[in-house]
Amino acid sequence: MSDAPDTGVPDLDLAFEVAGDLEPALVQAAGVLADPLQGAEHWHGLISQWLGALTSELPQELQAAGYSLGLSLVGDAEIAELNQDWRDKAGATDVLAFAAQDDGLEDAPAIPMPDWAEDEEGLELGDIVISLDTAARQAPEHGHDVQQELLFLATHGLLHLLGWDHPDEVSLEAMLKRQEQLLASAQQR
Repeated sequence: MSDAPDTGVPDLDLAFEVAGDLEPALVQAAGVLADPLQGAEHWHGLISQWLGALTSELPQELQAAGYSLGLSLVGDAEIAELNQDWRDKAGATDVLAFAAQDDGLEDAPAIPMPDWAEDEEGLELGDIVISLDTAARQAPEHGHDVQQELLFLATHGLLHLLGWDHPDEVSLEAMLKRQEQLLASAQQR
């Protein structure tokens, strides 16, 4: 962990990846959010800010001074394969969240932890995978650009990593409301 002063924003070890086979026009539409170098820094700031905003409402077992997670932007073919393999659902989806802290994963292989996680201050959350193809198709339907759709999907994935779910309409409405609050805080950044 760092010796930096406490800013209310937890430390974050972010593994960010952009698939190399994405359409150049889609990558351009996503701007800095799909740039392998600048995007990592941008996403790091956003997700750190979101985690800081969410910390006080998390259950004790998910409160930590630092977190580790992965974020990948992929195409429809890759997310469709993941969707089939992990959820037994055919076809592409917009976002998948693979929560490391989910119940029922006791028999799963161990997730490699960053060095600082050994001091028990860091917590592995899991991985968020977003289809840039699907995000680009959905953006006009939702009345915004590709970048805003990516932010929306990232907040959705992050909330899933933190235990949020939407098995019914009431839960979905609460989750969407929290996403909107996180997105509003990102616009102030």
